[in-house]
Amino acid sequence: MTLSPARVPATAGVRRFTATLYGYAFLDDFVLLYPVYALLFSDTGLSVWQISSLFAIWSLTGVLLEVPSGAWADAVSRRVLLWLGPLLTAAGFTLWVLTPSYGAFALGFFLWGARGALGSGALEALVYDELERLGAAEHYARIMGRARAAGHVAIMAALALAGPVFAWGGYPAVGAASVLACLASAVTATRFPEDRPAPEAGGEGWAATLRDGLAEVRRDRSLRGALLLVPAVGAVWEALDEYTPLLVRDTGVGDATVPYLLLLIWAGATAGSLLAGRCERLGTAGLAVVLTIAALALALGAATRTPLALTLVAVAFGGFQLATVLADVRLQRRIDDTARATLTSVAGLGSDLATVAVYGLYAAVETRAAHSTTFTLFATPYLMTAALLVLGRASRGRRGVP
Repeated sequence: MTLSPARVPATAGVRRFTATLYGYAFLDDFVLLYPVYALLFSDTGLSVWQISSLFAIWSLTGVLLEVPSGAWADAVSRRVLLWLGPLLTAAGFTLWVLTPSYGAFALGFFLWGARGALGSGALEALVYDELERLGAAEHYARIMGRARAAGHVAIMAALALAGPVFAWGGYPAVGAASVLACLASAVTATRFPEDRPAPEAGGEGWAATLRDGLAEVRRDRSLRGALLLVPAVGAVWEALDEYTPLLVRDTGVGDATVPYLLLLIWAGATAGSLLAGRCERLGTAGLAVVLTIAALALALGAATRTPLALTLVAVAFGGFQLATVLADVRLQRRIDDTARATLTSVAGLGSDLATVAVYGLYAAVETRAAHSTTFTLFATPYLMTAALLVLGRASRGRRGVP
């Protein structure tokens, strides 16, 4: 993932900034506990109901803190939130390994949810504004796509390393590695520049920032559309990701083969991230085509229920990841700088709420159907989103709006 001088300005400032960004993105997702934390909960004696309640605590924390943390980032400092968040996660992982119990797991998920809320909005806003200052804002899609790809590579590396590290040292070893990654992520975040005017002294703080940002949404119809597009594109597939191991196992492969096929799916998502720069000029019709192709690939790949067909699921996840980055680009280009983190967090709140809804719908459908059928049905929202994009474009054309 080296930068190409012909595509991204090769200034020293851009090089330093993107190196920090890619390192931060990698370390933030290099968590060896990811593939085994459910096993830790089960081995501690938690019931399925208790484990489900932990996921609920995780999701609800993000819902409650998403928008206030975005407004705080605009009113105080985006960089501070980006290094504070990993420290919270490190504390939570430490609790999990040292004092494994329901209470420790619940507190850890609260801290993890808070970390997600602190970073959501703050990172995108800091990256876009810094690239704009460096004269490289037009490369936001390519650079953020590569940052997402770095995170996906980290997840794949964690999947590959978790088994050997766990075999060597058990939960303490994977926990310690995860805590070290969080600490390294926090240190890396302190290297982010933040060259923007300091908040005015005597101002009303984050509440005023939030109020002004929401007022901008009410005034600007195109901004409202961009805000809604982010959860419409990202929420479903990111929720389905939690169930991909079950989909893979339903193809008939052994449990030992599941991680390797998950790597295939994550490779597809990584490819989608790397394509973002090349595809940022697709426009509304192009984005609709991407969503349609990805939805059909998801439906066919899931319904076929064979290991080979999971290649189509990988293609689908690549398309959805590409669309997610492009939706973020559309949003960033429509936001006023002073409320960038706030409104990005509003979009994140929409994604969090939609994700929780997908979890509930998935559970309701899966009680009556196989995982393959459930995945196939969840291709429908993407076909609907693609249709709405096309209809909206046609409507703007009739009104003479570009």
